[in-house]
Amino acid sequence: MGHFRRQVLLNSMKLFDLGAAMFAFALAAVVVSQKATVSLTEFFAMRVKIQNFILFAVLMLIWHQIFVLFGMYASRRLAGRWDETLDALKATTLGTFVIMCTHLVVRMDLMTPEFLIVFWLAAVSTTASGRLIMRVVLRNARLRGRNLRDMLIVGTNPRAVQFACKMRDNQFFGYRVIGFVDQQWTGLSEFSQSGFSLACNFDELLAYLRTNVVDEVVVALPMRSLHSRASEVAAICEEQGILVRFISNLFDGKMSRPRVVMMEGDSIITHNTVRLEGWPVVIKRLVDIVVASAMILLLLPVFLLTALLIKLTSSGPVFFVQKRLGLNKRHFGIYKFRTMVVDAEKRMKEIEHLNEVSGPVFKIKNDPRITSIGKLLRKTSIDELPQLFNVLMGDMSLVGPRPLPLRDYEGFSEDWQRRRFSVRPGVTCLWQIGGRSSISFEQWMELDLQYIDKWSLLLDFKILLKTIPAVLKGSGAA
Repeated sequence: MGHFRRQVLLNSMKLFDLGAAMFAFALAAVVVSQKATVSLTEFFAMRVKIQNFILFAVLMLIWHQIFVLFGMYASRRLAGRWDETLDALKATTLGTFVIMCTHLVVRMDLMTPEFLIVFWLAAVSTTASGRLIMRVVLRNARLRGRNLRDMLIVGTNPRAVQFACKMRDNQFFGYRVIGFVDQQWTGLSEFSQSGFSLACNFDELLAYLRTNVVDEVVVALPMRSLHSRASEVAAICEEQGILVRFISNLFDGKMSRPRVVMMEGDSIITHNTVRLEGWPVVIKRLVDIVVASAMILLLLPVFLLTALLIKLTSSGPVFFVQKRLGLNKRHFGIYKFRTMVVDAEKRMKEIEHLNEVSGPVFKIKNDPRITSIGKLLRKTSIDELPQLFNVLMGDMSLVGPRPLPLRDYEGFSEDWQRRRFSVRPGVTCLWQIGGRSSISFEQWMELDLQYIDKWSLLLDFKILLKTIPAVLKGSGAA
């Protein structure tokens, strides 16, 4: 696609996004006005005050900047369909949040909760639909041989060939691999069987770029042995004004997802195995704070009654505080209602031989250290309620892998199990609803990693819902 046509397309997308926001605003206003005392005719007959017009223009400017921030106008040729839809959802959600905050500062009668919901739904559906339609149009054009970009790949190793095959097999990306660049090495004989051709060697690269159409250069060299060569290629492309890409999977990670961030002019490639990032994590934290605060207020009578029963049935403090491992193995004190005798920790060695579960954890159903009221508290999981304060303090989340005592962690024998500490621990988790003490330690760890790999806000919601019947049944409690 030529520069002029690309600018026309970009500006059209920007106008479409602003038009979608205006459409959503108008639709929400119509819906609200029909339920208000003002008739639709009177609503459209209202005069728009100059300050309201300025405020609306400022909001549209902020809306546009949010879309720029989320990269909605950058090249999305290699982005997945759902990735672009998700970015549109994030951008419109943040924009709606800004409008809501503006309403809190500058009171606007129109901005009712119903208005914001209708506006958000209309903005999300319109923006996402527009992006999907645009993708279909561009995809069809590329399949017909239009809007193609010529790509030169530097390196002839298996990873480079594999990348070229992806470009060839997925023609809707709109790339045409015009050749490879490399020097003589033992792997060239294997490369010659791939069906791709060698365009030039490193010494001839500059002359090739001067005399041929090259839209993008992809560097797929091994960084350890050919870092200086890769730097030279990048410098040549920069001088020629040619877009250069690096295959960022430098370390062949099996689970980590690489992404690039900018920090004061430096490009930093980040490899992360955890899905908990971005705006969903902010929402998760807000849910933790709101739900934990509400539950503490609602369950205050239960807290007081439990404290009284503990004091009446055994000597010692109401709460039991134990050191646990949290996010990235940070130590914190977990709060629980005391269900054992005061010297329970000291008596651990006396009964370790009675352990009924596999692995480093310690669990027995008829623990002699448990007090009379402690059995009831454990069976109903009431002893876990003070952990809501840990949630408020940020040591824990409502949903996440259960925090383990220091003693249990010292017994870990497999390093893959330690990945469970890459997220904030929780009050409930898949293990909690899947049987708790009735399942093996290995299954427990696998459930924790399953949660990390498949995490979403919806999964948290499902776990919270399933926790209620699991607690009422007392399944696996020990």
